[in-house]
Amino acid sequence: MTVPAEITAGSTLQWIEPAATDPAGDAATSAAWTLTISFRTNTAGEGATVAGTARSDGGWDVALSAAVTSAWDAGTWYWQRKITSGDDVVITGSGTTTVLESLAYSGTPAAFDGRSQAEQDLEAVQTAIRTIISGRSKQYSIGSRSFTQLDLGQLMERESQLKAIVARERAAERAAQGLGDPKNMFVRFG
Repeated sequence: MTVPAEITAGSTLQWIEPAATDPAGDAATSAAWTLTISFRTNTAGEGATVAGTARSDGGWDVALSAAVTSAWDAGTWYWQRKITSGDDVVITGSGTTTVLESLAYSGTPAAFDGRSQAEQDLEAVQTAIRTIISGRSKQYSIGSRSFTQLDLGQLMERESQLKAIVARERAAERAAQGLGDPKNMFVRFG
């Protein structure tokens, strides 16, 4: 396994990193190499580095504690995995992970909108369409853009695009939860 694709802020994560390969193409195991994974985001002062613990099979156990992830902002984080042995430093991987906001709170909970940006945009476009069609307003603004009755075709086209995006996001979420794709139909013949 490698760095999880999603991390919830304030949670503890553990995974196994397999043995790597050194620059000469030989196995780089935890017996002679040290593994570290660094995390950064686009907020100044935020980041973390975690070291792997040697395993008997040559890989590394990696653990991110809740104390480390609790201060992480929700959004895209970048990671870089490297192994070192003496003066040798080898980057063995890099990528991104999505940090999800924790739903834990103390005192009175603040408002929380867990919808994706596409879901929020879809609601705004549908509200604009309803407002213009109902005649409550001749013009409607979404962000810095204004729409009139002449722009209904443009709004309806954008609504269609956003519905498709939201449907794909929901299907991917169901698949990630092990619920499968609702478009697949299975038939048993006896």
